[in-house]
Amino acid sequence: MNTIKYELRDGVATITFDDPASPVNTMSEQWQADLAEATAQVVADQAAIRGILLASAKSTFFAGADLKAVMRMRPQDGPRAFREIEAMKGHFRTLETLGKPVVSCLNGSALGGGWEVALVGHYRIAVDDPQIRFGMPEVTLGLIPGGGGITKMTRLLGLMGAQPYILESRLFDPHEALQSGLIHELARDAAAMRAQALAWIEKHASGEAPARHPWDDKNYRMPGGTPGSSKVAGLLAVAPAVLKRKTRGLYPAPECALAAMVEGAQVDFDTALRIESRYLARLLVGPVAKNMINTFFFDLNAVKSGQSRPKGPPRWRPRKVGILGAGMMGSGIACVQAGQGVATVLRDVSMEKAEAGRDCTRRLTEPRMRKGRMSTQEQEELLARITPTDSVQALQGCDLIIEAVFENRELKARVTQEAEPMLAAGGIFASNTSTLPISGLARASSAPERFVGIHFFSPVDKMKLVEIIRGEQTSDETVARAFDYVQAIGKIPIVVNDSRGFFTSRVFGSFVMEGAAMIGEGIPAPVVEHAGIMAGMPVGPLAVLDETALSLSVHVLDQTRADYRAEGGTYIASPGELVVERMVKEFDRNGRAAGAGFYEYPTEEGAAKYLWPELKKLFEKPGTQWDLRDLQDRLLYRQAIEAARCLSERVLTSVHDANVGSIFGIGFPAWTGGVLQFIYGMGMDRFSERSGELAQRYGPGFVLTGKVVDAIRSHQPVY
Repeated sequence: MNTIKYELRDGVATITFDDPASPVNTMSEQWQADLAEATAQVVADQAAIRGILLASAKSTFFAGADLKAVMRMRPQDGPRAFREIEAMKGHFRTLETLGKPVVSCLNGSALGGGWEVALVGHYRIAVDDPQIRFGMPEVTLGLIPGGGGITKMTRLLGLMGAQPYILESRLFDPHEALQSGLIHELARDAAAMRAQALAWIEKHASGEAPARHPWDDKNYRMPGGTPGSSKVAGLLAVAPAVLKRKTRGLYPAPECALAAMVEGAQVDFDTALRIESRYLARLLVGPVAKNMINTFFFDLNAVKSGQSRPKGPPRWRPRKVGILGAGMMGSGIACVQAGQGVATVLRDVSMEKAEAGRDCTRRLTEPRMRKGRMSTQEQEELLARITPTDSVQALQGCDLIIEAVFENRELKARVTQEAEPMLAAGGIFASNTSTLPISGLARASSAPERFVGIHFFSPVDKMKLVEIIRGEQTSDETVARAFDYVQAIGKIPIVVNDSRGFFTSRVFGSFVMEGAAMIGEGIPAPVVEHAGIMAGMPVGPLAVLDETALSLSVHVLDQTRADYRAEGGTYIASPGELVVERMVKEFDRNGRAAGAGFYEYPTEEGAAKYLWPELKKLFEKPGTQWDLRDLQDRLLYRQAIEAARCLSERVLTSVHDANVGSIFGIGFPAWTGGVLQFIYGMGMDRFSERSGELAQRYGPGFVLTGKVVDAIRSHQPVY
């Protein structure tokens, strides 16, 4: 055996998981073969065995499935996947029903399939470490627990009690596991844990207190009742509708998980295991799981491990950071970084505005105070790390200064030249611009090699992504320091090269302007919004335009036209941009902040927004035909094609930055795996064919040039 060590000593068989080819234990093909061999050895030795220990030689107990193997599966592999799942669970059941006490010794985290391995033990002991995590996050990857996790958790906690752990992928630490009965004992350390495990085996080896799972007892009753009980049946009657409303039918995993729970609760244990296996096999060979695994596991790990960070410069953490502008964005940045222990100087044109910016931190932390997640002292300490000021001298000695002022080139140049001399030796300067090219803004800097874009998303306290933009002269050290800063404040950094709108704003703009273009074509606004929601976007394109301010879009349009004129050219506005321009300049509809945009915003407390009734008269055209599938595809394909163009122009240099950035930054549907995985998951030929159809009907925004196709193909990941 290569991944499992088997030892029989003093009547105790110890099965130790230890894959020499991996830093963690996974359910690889070799492990599955080794599990079969280890189980056969236990059966052969059963006369000499008084108890069995399941242990790990890694710092974690078990990490779960071999996700690279999942990425290689094809639709025709479904029957094979089902057989392999059933074989693995067959070995689990052999160990569980041999009549020997089995103890799982959890020295570290056990997630996904790892928690299912832990559940093989009749008795589970964990090291008392708050950093350890247990649980089954499979649904977040488009899968379901299929190694017995659904069946066992449902029988341990009941249908209602198990739902958060299965449908919502709720993770838990050893103390919560102990309180809920999911583990039975805590241990000081690994050595103490083994001693406690041996003591439990000694107690149960005599057979006086038989070692078996609750569901193997003939008197077992499911906690809370089965689906046949009136109370549970009433709750289950609405559960599918509630789930469908959340998934919009785009995410099969939660629906499969709920079905496996309910169906499995109505049959015997072994039949329930087979039901679970069938649902998992179906998901394993489907496209959504591959898309989500690719991005939420492989791509996200690539980002977090620093694959986009320049390799040479040493790690860096700023001690003092200045923020220019105490508006919504600047105050949000100040709150987040101060919350991570960074000394912050928040500067605005007046002390009143700077102090109001700091007060935003108080408001943002109030919910945590009410929930008991932050004490009054902790809040005061956080606020003390933010120094409001109207003086540029207060920025003296900052390792990093970030300007977060209005999107105006002249204003940004002025504050840059004013604040940059205050930087500490070797300090860097950053712009939080969302659209203006960094190389142009860097002309105001005396050291453009130390000037970089650090683009936060609103609201800063909730949005995880930060886009780092490398200008033409930005040095590797500056990019690396920006990357380190973003990670130090608990955000997810992606790195892109300079262009107008960079990556996220450029792709995001294609989404909202495609929606606006539909309005200009005469398509009813409710249909446009519905198409966005049904495609999987968080909200429709018109609602997004209102939130980000129609006036800001028009300001950017005017700035772009001016920049083109300065360079001797002419900017041709898109149909969507022209619709937004009319909304602002003709109808004075500037967005939500102004109280009027594509939507009306009633001032009455509790009143919901609604689409501006005048849209029907101003834009709708009687007899206009539309196809909902086309509308959904336009909104998704337009973004994917724009991302592919960014890749071909070297604005993007990696697939993982594109996928992670699109999901965490602009809300591209998670079921797709991101803007580029949307293409790879569909297949280049199919995507090109559909893009061609859309280009013929809806214009050049959907055209794929040979250069773009070559860029997509050259970056396709291989597993």
